Amino acid sequence: MAYIHELKAWPEFRWNQERLTEKLYSVHHRQGRLIGRMEALGFKLRAEATLETLTVDVIKSSEIEGEVLDRNQVRSSIARRLGMDIGALTPADRNVEGVVEMMLDATQKFTEPLSVERLFGWHASLFPTGRSGMTKIKVGAWRDDMTGPMQVVSGPIGRERVHHQAPAADRLDAEMQGFLDWFNKVEDPAALVLKAGVAHLWFVTIHPFGDGNGRIARAIADLTLARAEKNAQRFYSMSAQIRAERKAYYDILEATQKGGLDITPWLEWFLGCLEHAFNDAENILATVMMKARFWEMHRELSINQRQRLVINRLLNGFEGKLTSSKWAKLAQCSQDTALRDIEDLVARAILVKDPARGRSTSYSLAEIE
Repeated sequence: MAYIHELKAWPEFRWNQERLTEKLYSVHHRQGRLIGRMEALGFKLRAEATLETLTVDVIKSSEIEGEVLDRNQVRSSIARRLGMDIGALTPADRNVEGVVEMMLDATQKFTEPLSVERLFGWHASLFPTGRSGMTKIKVGAWRDDMTGPMQVVSGPIGRERVHHQAPAADRLDAEMQGFLDWFNKVEDPAALVLKAGVAHLWFVTIHPFGDGNGRIARAIADLTLARAEKNAQRFYSMSAQIRAERKAYYDILEATQKGGLDITPWLEWFLGCLEHAFNDAENILATVMMKARFWEMHRELSINQRQRLVINRLLNGFEGKLTSSKWAKLAQCSQDTALRDIEDLVARAILVKDPARGRSTSYSLAEIE
């Protein structure tokens, strides 16, 4: 069985433009409508939507690779780098800072060319300790084949299934130079959505690094989509949608890498995934509008910093049930102080007690009209 990078005509991709026309038109239409709606929000709400989108994007891109990042650390890291005031910031681990640094470099500096040095910088940001888990890897450099060919595998030892085998390491300089020469060519913005899909597939097929290829491929796609929109603000997350469709994502990648150079099915899937990401952007918009509505309703509200901190955590999507002990931990105060803060907000109908379950009383924000 030959992989596409072993075919004589590699990397001369082709696709059926007629089959893609309807999907491409729909994507461009939805893309324009979403950007128009977001631009009508005003600067502050647009910034909040961008912060929420980038937070989700960083978290979900890492989740695809099995790495779980702390949401508050990611959000704080992005806010600090964008110069946004979101109150108390949560200190971020090195690995969180590295992923955020790569994503912001890709989306905020989308006009800058992609280069070997830039890719090496992204890779070094992803692996600040020079390790992937417990394994030492080459950082800021192309992989080698000292431990054998680069393979994407699954299954238990002895019964592994090989999904993809990347080009040999001695081909990487030439392969990546060819990719970068193509990627940096100036193109009609209308063609950049398809280019994002081709770039994602091409890069992940070469698999030039020892680890982190998927995250970097998705950052390259985000960079290309930002170029298509001529806008550094992100209002939808392709990574979040790929995470939601992870099995289909890996299945179509494997089928494409084991098929021919006609990549029409891959591009159909990519465009469909992008449309689904636009749908999910409505949830981000709803969250931003809900927060704005809450603070508008309570603009005369006199509350202390602890209460403001925890309310914002709830508005940003608090995981699990809010109890007085969790309040004390979040606000760094005593249990008695936490209970007084909570009872004050319950008395003012800002918090409500949840239906009794278990030994701990929990609370939620009152419904926002």
